[in-house]
Amino acid sequence: MTLISVKPYPAIRSRPLNGAAKSEMMIIMTASANPFPLPATLTPALQRVFAYWQGLKRAGNEMPFWDDVDLSALPDLAGRLLLLDVFAAPERFRVNVIGQDLQPRQTDALRHRFIDEAALGGELIFLRAQSSATVEAAAPTFYRCTGTPAQPAFSRLLLPMWGDGRIGMLLGASDPG
Repeated sequence: MTLISVKPYPAIRSRPLNGAAKSEMMIIMTASANPFPLPATLTPALQRVFAYWQGLKRAGNEMPFWDDVDLSALPDLAGRLLLLDVFAAPERFRVNVIGQDLQPRQTDALRHRFIDEAALGGELIFLRAQSSATVEAAAPTFYRCTGTPAQPAFSRLLLPMWGDGRIGMLLGASDPG
């Protein structure tokens, strides 16, 4: 019998969970583990980036090493790709490479800057939140903006990469429409 702490209002108490409650708790925990889950299908461009990332994995590892990435392997997507350096304690993300199609008027201004120091718009909205979720989940994440008159629709994929004993970089790709 497993005891967990639950918080029924107004007091805190511990109670054993039966089989049904355990299953329900597992579903809730699993569903909340990644706030940017991958959809059932990706756009063809994002699927190519995902397949490339998976092809970089070595010896059954769950993610590839960051030093294996070579953006020249996806030349037709170069303008839509992004590499973010990941820093821990405090968690921060720095733009290493940014495709010219992602932020055309700011590409040079964003390169080598921390994303929390820049005004991110266009296809970079919610990038910091998605980046943090990618590191915390240690898994790929997906964000879809359905679009508004002021913000065209797009989809973004972020993929974690290992280096220096931790997630050291994120590979990203954005696809309009």
